[in-house]
Amino acid sequence: MQEKTIITINYLSKQIIMILLKLKYLPTRIKGRKGSLCYQVANGKEMGQIDTPYRIFSTEWDSQKCLIRTAAPSARANYLESVKRNIRYDMECIHNIINMLCASPSSFTARTIVREYRKRSARRTFFGYMERMVVLYCEQGKSRTSETFLTTLNSFRRFRSDVDISLEDVDAELIQSYASWLKHSGLSPNTVTFYLKRLRTAYNRAVDENHLPDNRPFRWVSTSIERTPKRAVSLQLIKRLKALELGDNPSKQFAKDMFLFSFYTRGMSFVDIAYLEKKNLNGNVLSYRRKKTNQLLHLYWESCMQDILKRYAADSSSPYLFSIIKKSAHNPREQYKRAFFRVNRNLKEIGKSLGLSESLTLYCARHSWASIARSSGVPLSVISEGMGHDSEKTTQIYLTSLKTEVIDKANRKILSLL
Repeated sequence: MQEKTIITINYLSKQIIMILLKLKYLPTRIKGRKGSLCYQVANGKEMGQIDTPYRIFSTEWDSQKCLIRTAAPSARANYLESVKRNIRYDMECIHNIINMLCASPSSFTARTIVREYRKRSARRTFFGYMERMVVLYCEQGKSRTSETFLTTLNSFRRFRSDVDISLEDVDAELIQSYASWLKHSGLSPNTVTFYLKRLRTAYNRAVDENHLPDNRPFRWVSTSIERTPKRAVSLQLIKRLKALELGDNPSKQFAKDMFLFSFYTRGMSFVDIAYLEKKNLNGNVLSYRRKKTNQLLHLYWESCMQDILKRYAADSSSPYLFSIIKKSAHNPREQYKRAFFRVNRNLKEIGKSLGLSESLTLYCARHSWASIARSSGVPLSVISEGMGHDSEKTTQIYLTSLKTEVIDKANRKILSLL
């Protein structure tokens, strides 16, 4: 197939429009590097260009016929065939746009064709649609959700060698191949599920918005969550952590204090700690909304919490309670993320010094509070409410390891009777 066409259309039976649509290869100046492909649209003397994500070597391009050369069977050949299929789909889409514009009484230019194509491709291709979701969630203030969809999109891009695909071509075989690719990349089952679930959300939403037939592409893959290893630590270890002297290392002291503050506040997530504002503390009551669920929680402000706040309180000009986010006008999310990684890195080192075989992280504080509360006889409903869970079923995930220990203890008691 020659990717160069001249479209001649009788416009309103009065005018003949000649539009040139051509696939062009743009080589790079750096030897050995891949060049890019683009579509050129010419309407009279005016020229428009549509860039593509497709990258090929100069040896893979036939400049006389304006098409991609056929390669010997290989992984590269599969990529080139995929590019060819997408080019055919793109060209058909551009043809349809030109036909639509020509049927309209309004005049149009090559730039009009380019603009309309970009608008359509963002809705009808998988990469384009997910990019819209990333931007949409970001505009809605859902930064974390936006980041998870961007991470998923980047993973799927790597799997596809950066070749986009139309929503109509997403099928069960493709998703099964992607799941297999993820597993062979050495990812854990729950990480594979993480990507598949977000991909499924994007696909279902795209199908619904664009009124497309549902190919049910996820019917052959599992998106169930496996139970994770125990992440709670004992009350004895938390006592040891509290007594640990780290005054000569401010970074580790801060990490230790943030872990303890999370534990004191019923397992408050670090993102919620970072975004606490002074107005959230009213007398002896701290009220805040969880970033994850938007649920409003209230807790009594204890003296141990105040002791930590005294060490890290934000200055009077800041709206925040802690000095984790120092410049509210300079991307608070990035400041929180950098602090989060620093704290967890230091906690892991502290955990090693305490003889822990598993990594000590901020999330352990949340699990530990739930497990210690349960072992102390606190009802499950109270623990669930205190942690801001939507249901007791979520809380049970945190307590699975504790239940196993209780059962093992009961079993040992029975066996001792033999």
